[in-house]
Amino acid sequence: MMGLLFRRGLLLILLGASLSVFAEDELKVGKGEPGIVLQPSKPFLHVIHEGRSVKVQRVQDPDFELKGYFARTGRKCPPFCIQPMTPDPTVKPIGEAELFDFMETQLRDGSGVLIDARTKSWFRKGTIPGSVNYPFTLFNRDPHDPEFGAALRAFGGKPRGEVGTVEKTLEDWGLTDAKYKTEEWDFTDAKDLVIWCNGPACGQSPRAIMGLLAIGYPGDKIKYYRGGMQMWQMWGLTTIVPHE
Repeated sequence: MMGLLFRRGLLLILLGASLSVFAEDELKVGKGEPGIVLQPSKPFLHVIHEGRSVKVQRVQDPDFELKGYFARTGRKCPPFCIQPMTPDPTVKPIGEAELFDFMETQLRDGSGVLIDARTKSWFRKGTIPGSVNYPFTLFNRDPHDPEFGAALRAFGGKPRGEVGTVEKTLEDWGLTDAKYKTEEWDFTDAKDLVIWCNGPACGQSPRAIMGLLAIGYPGDKIKYYRGGMQMWQMWGLTTIVPHE
């Protein structure tokens, strides 16, 4: 009996010590380590933006409150209508944690592209580090528009040119792998794209996604960061003003 009481007492002491350490750590928030981190094992990350390394982290002020445009909720619909979780069933929606992973893997090794689909005036005000600006209006142009084609090539798409009768027949019969091919484009080696805009009530990135799907870009190579700039700033995450 005495041994059981001793063990219980020791457990309470250890638990109290743990809570005390936790409380001390909480007091350190905004004053250095451990600070306000992205995730328990990820205090921050680095991405390359316009040729230089940018540290992505959260604001270290525990009293930080979002103000300005992205703190507003009273926007008229239309045009500021709450968007579906994804613009198309083939496109996967992601959150901040998945975006962090994308930044540290595919964005870093060049197999992925992070696309700010807002108009250039929005992009100039500030963007998510590592993003490149391809305004949604570009993807709503005629499929044969030279700038549209240049964007698709930058994403790893390859113009097919004239497809021979034999090759077309084999593809139609399912005898060759044509999963990522259209009559005009081969997206077999196309990069994975993460596309975003101003947030859950912004229709710019969904329109960009629909334009890409219409040209034949594979939905399973596109991800939709629905939270966009509004959620990114709500979490106090680093933004960057692009160089002109």
